[in-house]
Amino acid sequence: MRQVIQHFRSGLTEVIDVPTPALRPGHLLIRTHASLVSAGTERMLVEFGRSNLLEKARQQPEKVRMVLGRLRTDGLAATYEAVTAKLDQPIPLGYCNVGTVVEVGAGVEGFKVGDRVASNGPHAEIVRAPANLCARVPASVDDDAAAFTVAGAIALQSVRLLQPTLGETIVVTGLGLVGLLAVQILRANGCRVIGIDLDADRLVLARRLGADPVDASVGESPVGGAVALTSGRGVDGVLIAASTESSQPVSDAARMCRQRGRIVLVGVAGLALSRADFFAKELTFQVSCSYGPGRYDPSYEERGNDYPIGFVRWTEQRNFEAVLDLMATGSITTEPLVTHRVAISDAQAAYEVLLKDRKALGILLQYPRDAEQVDGKPAHSIAPRATTNRSTGAVACGFIGAGNYATRMLMPAFAECGARLRTVVTSGSIQGVHAARKFNFESVSTDVEALLADPEVRAVVIATRHDSHAELAGRALDAGKHVFVEKPLAVTRGQLDSIAAKLRAATPIRPVLTVGFNRRFAPHVRTIARLLAARTGPRAFVYTVNAGSVPAEHWTQDRESGGGRIIGEACHFIDLLRYLSGSPMVGVSASPMAAGQSPGIVDSASLTLRFANGDVGSIHYLANGHRSFAKERLEVFASGAILQLDNFLRLRSYGWPGFRGERVFRQDKGQRGLVGAFLGAIASGKPEPIPLEELLEVAGTTIHCAELLESWSPAQ
Repeated sequence: MRQVIQHFRSGLTEVIDVPTPALRPGHLLIRTHASLVSAGTERMLVEFGRSNLLEKARQQPEKVRMVLGRLRTDGLAATYEAVTAKLDQPIPLGYCNVGTVVEVGAGVEGFKVGDRVASNGPHAEIVRAPANLCARVPASVDDDAAAFTVAGAIALQSVRLLQPTLGETIVVTGLGLVGLLAVQILRANGCRVIGIDLDADRLVLARRLGADPVDASVGESPVGGAVALTSGRGVDGVLIAASTESSQPVSDAARMCRQRGRIVLVGVAGLALSRADFFAKELTFQVSCSYGPGRYDPSYEERGNDYPIGFVRWTEQRNFEAVLDLMATGSITTEPLVTHRVAISDAQAAYEVLLKDRKALGILLQYPRDAEQVDGKPAHSIAPRATTNRSTGAVACGFIGAGNYATRMLMPAFAECGARLRTVVTSGSIQGVHAARKFNFESVSTDVEALLADPEVRAVVIATRHDSHAELAGRALDAGKHVFVEKPLAVTRGQLDSIAAKLRAATPIRPVLTVGFNRRFAPHVRTIARLLAARTGPRAFVYTVNAGSVPAEHWTQDRESGGGRIIGEACHFIDLLRYLSGSPMVGVSASPMAAGQSPGIVDSASLTLRFANGDVGSIHYLANGHRSFAKERLEVFASGAILQLDNFLRLRSYGWPGFRGERVFRQDKGQRGLVGAFLGAIASGKPEPIPLEELLEVAGTTIHCAELLESWSPAQ
């Protein structure tokens, strides 16, 4: 199928072939009939993308500060790779879609195959959308109109925040798509509407839709015109739907409002506010967030948990439904807003129109009803290009997941170590195609079962969200594949026990399984292990991790999907100390930072490990530091000497005869070393690179630490 993407580095748009996205629980698959190009949002995205690096940096000063901080801690090479990887990521365009439901995910109620629905799906022939971001389209509303549903919901939510009442006078500044839809919604609400814009054609259209225009392009004062139209009383409210860096629209809004007037910003404007303007009139000012309540809430959007209607009357889905009802009754008309209709195959031309024709308003992308299919069903696998990596004897690998870490670290490592990159599977489509193009995979798919059934695939690399690791690893082992699981191996004891049982029961030949504990393969760590082998007596390890803060709503903080940060990341450091000690762990304690953390979140803690040989280890995993400080520091105290590893860049020695230290200019945390050992074990039949019992021991200890932290109380 075809989809429209933007290359973030260049800003160029492209229509690419991608596999149909995989169906998820709580979601719908929808065959698109039409989609609307958002003249405001998408023009801004494309213009930003086409700006040079200096201009991108100027527009995002906070990102520049992050890059400079990383440069100081991680070095030039690692920082350059991270920035380049970010710029190389393509992004999907579009969020106003209408089509027919072709598949319904588990747990979805209220939708069936064949329903015509509006959604926030992108510009693609088949889209996957959460059920709570879909609404059935009334029979009297055609596809072209229904494609405006999401844009209409943005306008509707801003109007709701404005709280207009019958007979009030409201100004709409900026008469683009959202502004003109807001004009109609306000008129349907019984308000008098004043429209302000610099485009004379938009003002003519606003008059047709019921607004009184004020033409700022001919020198008419927005403030004077609005005040005059209210007989000097001032307007009741202002909705700012303009897109500008200037603060003038906000200043004008304050000056034209009556006392205790309301201002809502739904567009983009400068916010250099005058306190005097707002203070004297006791004005209220609010920014509108997209489609309505539920937006950016994973529980609502991804997991399908609706808000009770008695407490939240208008969610984003119910706003979609309200807009469609207004269309069905004729209160919203969209035909005057359509300026261009373009076939999906010519979508690149639509974006050139968007950039060059400032009068372009509603650009509709149209789709063939007989979209590409295989045997009457959506195609879940494609071959992106002719491949050249089919080296004789190489281990054929399939990847499940193509996120940031997989594309930045794992795929390059497997390619450099000589693996045959057979298939990459992703839940969506774009990331998989991007990875396939970049690393020369033979095929890209959204079908895990097809990958596991492929007899040519000998090894499966799992780089998905943490909660899926154990389940996917189990399925791959059942299919007779060797398995590389990015950490953690499991997030619950039940998952871990299931994997352990499968491996211990495997006869006569056990598949190779390893976990992405790469740090034990880092050159600096191997040097430390060699030096420690020549010393006797117990050692003390102190590992300080400046983990950085992660928002409480991020998936890694969620105990179910991410396992929490201790299970999700601190397992790395437990494994490293287990390797350096070379002895089983016989005791563990864990203490969280008792204050300053979000309820239910433990991302700052101290872990203490005791080993059978008398070694002790302390891991200080802290999220309350500063990014200018290095992320990782390991200190080893042994027999009157000290080794200190700083962020995998420099290894110092104190009192260690014959060893002065090591320094590198590019971080090497051992990813290639681990991957090479994994592929070598498969090819040669040698034991797995990390002994199975150590993998299970580390996973069990990590889960135990998380349990201790969750049950911790100050009385302990």
